Amino acid sequence: MAESLRVASWNVGLDRKGPGLLLRDILRDEDPQIDAIADIVAQVRPDILVLQKVDYDQDLIALRALRDRIAREGWRLEHLFARRPNSGLATGVDMDGDGRFGGARDAQGFGDFSGQGGMAILSRAPIDAAKAEDFSALLWRDLPGAIMPVVAGAPFPSAEAAAVQRLSNVGHWVVPVILPSGPVYLLTFHATPPVFDGPEDLNGRRNHDEIRFWQHYLDGRFTPPPKARFVVIGDANLDPEDSDGRRKAIRGLLDDPRLQDPRPMGPQGAPESATSGDPRFHTAHWPAPGPAGLRVSYVMPSVDIAVRDAGVFAPPAGTPGAAAAGIASHHNMVWVDIAVD
Repeated sequence: MAESLRVASWNVGLDRKGPGLLLRDILRDEDPQIDAIADIVAQVRPDILVLQKVDYDQDLIALRALRDRIAREGWRLEHLFARRPNSGLATGVDMDGDGRFGGARDAQGFGDFSGQGGMAILSRAPIDAAKAEDFSALLWRDLPGAIMPVVAGAPFPSAEAAAVQRLSNVGHWVVPVILPSGPVYLLTFHATPPVFDGPEDLNGRRNHDEIRFWQHYLDGRFTPPPKARFVVIGDANLDPEDSDGRRKAIRGLLDDPRLQDPRPMGPQGAPESATSGDPRFHTAHWPAPGPAGLRVSYVMPSVDIAVRDAGVFAPPAGTPGAAAAGIASHHNMVWVDIAVD
């Protein structure tokens, strides 16, 4: 009989202003956001949970504390995985062309300190960390067909910056989760927002190429990819209908014949949404003057995996879970139930 797994992705917004502050907030046990996150995870009960915007420390002390806080609500995800992200990783170079050094935008990925706003995986099944692949150090210029910005015929902001700029804003990982029937591979990432730049479109171009990476990877351009039982999962920061970025990238991934889009839906969309796409597909909402509702988080299993159900945890106002969802994050958890033979 096929194993049934609930695989989920969630940008939880657990990035703090300095190293160690996330652990402090978890251990103090009086942070309403952390309480709401633990409550929602226990309600949705994912077997595999991929998180974005969670601060990294080398020994995963904060991640262990978060796991234990969730377990108090009755759902334990024993196995953990995280690697040092590019966010906050210093370069010593002016990476945004403002003439200054050492700012959050001068890191490999936006961040005030190394590890701010990283990624993490929590799983009920074991994770084979020894066989995980981390492509976060790949230079942007080394991606086939990279569209790095050029201004007046020269790399923007400088040739020096282009020579050290990594592709990943946070990271690109391929992580095997071990089931009795064999591994399922998580192809996970958190792409940069395609905004907050200038006419050179630095972030829009980078977002495009971060998403395109997965198709190059599946084409075998880097290391041999898994042929089956894989899931592209994470925050692409791009909506196929409404984003300001280069929507061709996410449309290409959603239409890739090796993947399937279960089109997870919530029960309803925000009535004030100003975007044109179906609000039931939205996975995040930014209040004015933000972009309102957008679909930016994805769980896309390979075509050999049977999908049983899918959804976005976005309870309507006044229903159970709605209050917690409003406190936890402006992103909603996206989940897909899969059957793996």
